[in-house]
Amino acid sequence: MYWEKGIETMPREKLEKLQLERLKESVKKASASVFYSDLFKKVGVSPNEIRSLEDIKKIPLTTKDNLREHWPYGFLAVPKDDLVRMHSSSGTTGRATVIFHTLNDINEWTNILSRSMYMTGMRRSDVFQNMMTYSLFTGGLGFHYGAERLGALVIPVGAGNSKRQIQIMRDFQTTVIHVIPSYALHLASVFEEVGVDPRRDTQLKIAFLGAEPHSEETRQKIEEFYGVKAYNSYGLSEMDGPGVAFECPYQNGMHVWEDNFIVEIIDPDTLEPVPDGEEGELVLTTLLRDGMPILRYRTKDLTRIIPGPCECGRTHIRIERIKGRTDDMLILKGVNIFPIQIEKKLMEIPGVGTNFLIVLERKGFNDHMTVRVEVEKKFFSGDLRQLENLRRTIVEELKSDILITPKVELVEPGSLPKSEGKAVRVVDKREE
Repeated sequence: MYWEKGIETMPREKLEKLQLERLKESVKKASASVFYSDLFKKVGVSPNEIRSLEDIKKIPLTTKDNLREHWPYGFLAVPKDDLVRMHSSSGTTGRATVIFHTLNDINEWTNILSRSMYMTGMRRSDVFQNMMTYSLFTGGLGFHYGAERLGALVIPVGAGNSKRQIQIMRDFQTTVIHVIPSYALHLASVFEEVGVDPRRDTQLKIAFLGAEPHSEETRQKIEEFYGVKAYNSYGLSEMDGPGVAFECPYQNGMHVWEDNFIVEIIDPDTLEPVPDGEEGELVLTTLLRDGMPILRYRTKDLTRIIPGPCECGRTHIRIERIKGRTDDMLILKGVNIFPIQIEKKLMEIPGVGTNFLIVLERKGFNDHMTVRVEVEKKFFSGDLRQLENLRRTIVEELKSDILITPKVELVEPGSLPKSEGKAVRVVDKREE
């Protein structure tokens, strides 16, 4: 049940003592970098002033812009000769950020991923099919190394080529997959196209979902179609990658591995801490990174700490699934909307397919939202009144949740653009 029982079930008082010891070391390491050396001088903070976990608040928050402005080596805390790998963010919201790792950094990251996968029931007897992109993206290599250390047979198939993915699952009796949620939904349609039932014709039992926020309804669709337990994972390249937080078998929030990270939840507007249980922006500090320590990093991800102990016995705090990002929030007619709200509502409606696209346009002085939704093919071959009734149902359901009335266009399955990486859910034409 436990990969490292002594760490995973460590009493809170002892865990916080360990965090403080590692925080002091992490701050000292960070002070060797150009960025943090200059920052500490500017704000008058010395690493020796960190005497309690509360003292972390003396350190200013670090942002993605800081990383971009000090491209490429301004955050390095060790000589370049000590580095063994570089990873990068996708750069979808601006210039990509780069993260550098020493061999020890890779080993620590690998360990928390092995711990995470073991926690869900994966063992050395499993066959692990990694369907994530490799290269600069952290998801592929992170899980790959973690699964190898656990002792499983790893198939590094990468992303895309759906029919080949299915063939490999069947030929090599894959039991565990790592996949982006939106691609798992797309792959379901390919299973149906080739006449393969994953519940009957494969040995799948576990799916690790990550790389993009997804709703509980999406998870349930994946579990039902594939006949697996689907576990939510969380990570970001600035904090190593996947494995920062992971669901246990109770699937009630993700445990953040606090021996590796310090967690804060702040109000994204005031930057003040919020009480446990209240939603805010996740802020993380690395505790065991040598090459490029990052202190109080604003992830832009919205979540909350789930109060109380977990039934699994692990003492590391849990965070709720990511609601979205502060920079993903759409503002339309004065209403704040997150794409995941629309996904959640759509996945609850019978007849809706696995893909949708939100298009924002400005006509005159007014903003308009169109939601294009793939629906089951049967609605286009029978009584078209059924199609119109479904469209009206979707409009009313969305209106009840997001408080505005969107235009809804229903399209045939497979007609919206597909992506092998993170799904593109929003096209904003208002600034064109």
